[in-house]
Amino acid sequence: MNENKSSIHRGCSWMPAIVYFVLFFLWIFYFPVLQRLAAPWLPAQARIVSRTPLYVMAGQHLLLSGLSTALAVCTSLFIGVLVRLSRSGELKTIVMSASSIGETIPSVAIIALAVPVLGYGNGPCILALYIYAILPVVRNAIIGFESVSPTVLEAGIGMGMSRFQLLWQVDLPLAKPIIVAGIRMALVINISAATIGATIGAGGFGVPIISGIRVYDPVMVIQGSVPVLLLALLADRLLRHGQRRAG
Repeated sequence: MNENKSSIHRGCSWMPAIVYFVLFFLWIFYFPVLQRLAAPWLPAQARIVSRTPLYVMAGQHLLLSGLSTALAVCTSLFIGVLVRLSRSGELKTIVMSASSIGETIPSVAIIALAVPVLGYGNGPCILALYIYAILPVVRNAIIGFESVSPTVLEAGIGMGMSRFQLLWQVDLPLAKPIIVAGIRMALVINISAATIGATIGAGGFGVPIISGIRVYDPVMVIQGSVPVLLLALLADRLLRHGQRRAG
């Protein structure tokens, strides 16, 4: 009986993610149909001037947000592991301060400074998203490692574990839920912030949003905004499940 209840609960917990995915799929591949159905309620000047299909924009948006987040996760975990192995309070303070400063710099400023070096396109956008995603992952990695009970560490040391064995077999497994929470936060932020890349020639859902604002077309703005929202909700829900499984 309890197993049936738990399986039903697990099935229900996946329902929001399934709904978000279905809505995202329908919006990406059937937007012209939805537009025709909503035509009687749309402004007379509403139009679609973007020639790029939404499914192509979806791939571009996933590339921008996914690649930048993956690079930030690798960098953040490397830094977090260094801080943990060093056990240095000064290094921890420097890392947290530097990552916090990076987040306070406006993404537009990062893009503007990167354009002369990297040119227009995806490069400056990925750099800005990469810098923005580092703080939540680094912060959660450090907090996760510090949340490991000293008693557990002493038990590992008593068993003869080296510092690297403690990190791999004790620290990382116990800190994993908090680290995944930081990754979830970074990915959701980057999915939303990737829209700004359209201002310097990057692809993604920011293209119809920026174009719609320029030509005063609310349909184009909605065309790009809705899938960004659904994609962020879907990523958040999936990583929440990953966070629960890690716990």
